[in-house]
Amino acid sequence: MYILGIGCYYHDASAALLKDGVIVAAAEEERFTRKKHDTSFPINAINYCLESQNIIINDIDHISFYEKPMIKFERLLYQHLEAFPKSLKTFLSSTPSWINEKLRVVRTIKKKLKYKKDILFVEHHMAHAAGSFLISPYKKAAILTVDGVGEWTTTAYGVGEKNNITLLKEIKFPHSLGLLYSTITAYLGFSVNNSEYKVMGLSPYGLTDRKKNKYYRLLKKVIDIKPDGSYQFNMQYFKYHYAARMPSKKLCDLLDGPIRKPESELTQRHKNIAAALQMLLEEVLTITLQHVHKETKCDNLVLAGGVALNSVYNGKILKNTPFKNIWMQPNPSDGGTSIGAASYAYHTILGKKRNYVMPNAYLGPEYSTAQVQKFLKNMKIKYYKFKNDKELIKTTAKLIQQNNVIGWFQNRMEWGPRALGARSILSNPTNPQMQEVLNLKVKHREKFRPFAPVVCADDALKYFECDIPIPEPTDYMLMVYPIKKQWQKKIPAVTHVDGSGRLQSIRRNQNKQYYDLIKEFGKLTDIPILINTSFNIRGEPIACTPQDAYRCMMGTGIDYLVIDKFLVKREDNPKDMWDSEKYAKD
Repeated sequence: MYILGIGCYYHDASAALLKDGVIVAAAEEERFTRKKHDTSFPINAINYCLESQNIIINDIDHISFYEKPMIKFERLLYQHLEAFPKSLKTFLSSTPSWINEKLRVVRTIKKKLKYKKDILFVEHHMAHAAGSFLISPYKKAAILTVDGVGEWTTTAYGVGEKNNITLLKEIKFPHSLGLLYSTITAYLGFSVNNSEYKVMGLSPYGLTDRKKNKYYRLLKKVIDIKPDGSYQFNMQYFKYHYAARMPSKKLCDLLDGPIRKPESELTQRHKNIAAALQMLLEEVLTITLQHVHKETKCDNLVLAGGVALNSVYNGKILKNTPFKNIWMQPNPSDGGTSIGAASYAYHTILGKKRNYVMPNAYLGPEYSTAQVQKFLKNMKIKYYKFKNDKELIKTTAKLIQQNNVIGWFQNRMEWGPRALGARSILSNPTNPQMQEVLNLKVKHREKFRPFAPVVCADDALKYFECDIPIPEPTDYMLMVYPIKKQWQKKIPAVTHVDGSGRLQSIRRNQNKQYYDLIKEFGKLTDIPILINTSFNIRGEPIACTPQDAYRCMMGTGIDYLVIDKFLVKREDNPKDMWDSEKYAKD
């Protein structure tokens, strides 16, 4: 039985394919269109899913969509009517997309895919919950979903048991932790639904003492937190419920200044506001999770929704709450709801037993050795073919030890927003200058943003103050932990200002080649850790194809591309593609 899950029209459109309950393919539309956070109908991702199994649309038994558009439209009408006439401009600008596209999901699916069977619809937060719990290792778990907004729901908790999920309590729009975080993201001059992680990365530069950081006290005026973790906003501080902007003038006055202009100086005030926001988020979530544990009496926790990407808080959950185990899928935000929609259809609507636990994140396209070699030859790219995998590992480890920046393109592309060793840029964490090299020459991004360390799971406890046993979400770079003090100065390029690292742990059965490379680097340096950052430059999606990888290398400071069994040296190839500004314009 094949079930296709679809999510689209808001951000991070995606498609996922289940075969008898097993996820066999999943990808986000942005990887194919090269438009970051692409919202459009994921026709390319769907075609990839079908092609991966050599099937056609008529082989699909059910299509499942990640939310209920009519309920969402009802909420939008309600919020615009309630705020009228202030909401008129936004209502008039947003209505055409609803009339022409968002309310016509069934028609679009049937027309674009030539699909003739019925289509299932799953509520947004149920898709979040299902997309994590039903592919988790737990038969029973507490579930917490937190994001901006689905149809009405912004936060919900419940219980998953076997193939059933019950969401017990919810908080509704306009009160939303996700939208609070996005509002401050906008206030700090960053883009919403894209740069919340920048605010998270900025927060350690601010005052992290609640008594000393006045913005923590000021932000508490915005939100009324109840003893069970539920909350309510003073909506005078916000405009998102009726306008295209998020912070109101009252919020700007509260935070001592206007909205920061993008790319302008980040002052200590901005850093303190970021720290205050992170502290407030953590406070609310901790109270909520303590209540959820009390109500559900489950020691297993499953998190989902965009706020589950807050890896700084995720690393504190097991220490600060009664939960003993935690799990998230690699793509817990809206991009991951296509898996949730498909899994909910198969296991809960159709009642099929669970027979699958997600083993890794490698669900995207892959390219054969013959395909890669054909591309290199057609482009007249100079390359060297490794004799075997052992030579590939030894050569790459040596190049990294010599402070070269490596574009690493191997096997199936990762699912989710993090590069996890299939489409990664790898470099030397022991080099104090490497963070600056990567930020300025390769990633073209803000200096304050940290780079992530990747370590083999069996070495993680030596270098990081992790929970024991190491939680599986670390496999997906979803948890930040302190780096042990004796190692911080030895791996400066992955040590954030607060001494932490958003580590990726890797197990050999997940990615043998990647694991062996890290171990080989450890033999050369006595530190089996690499810098792992996504194979892209600022503003573009992670590389998907060999073409994407080559163009990224030639437009940045990447020194070598290790692609399948081939080594490409940037200096050996045409210099007219080296101009990163030209590449960015392209």
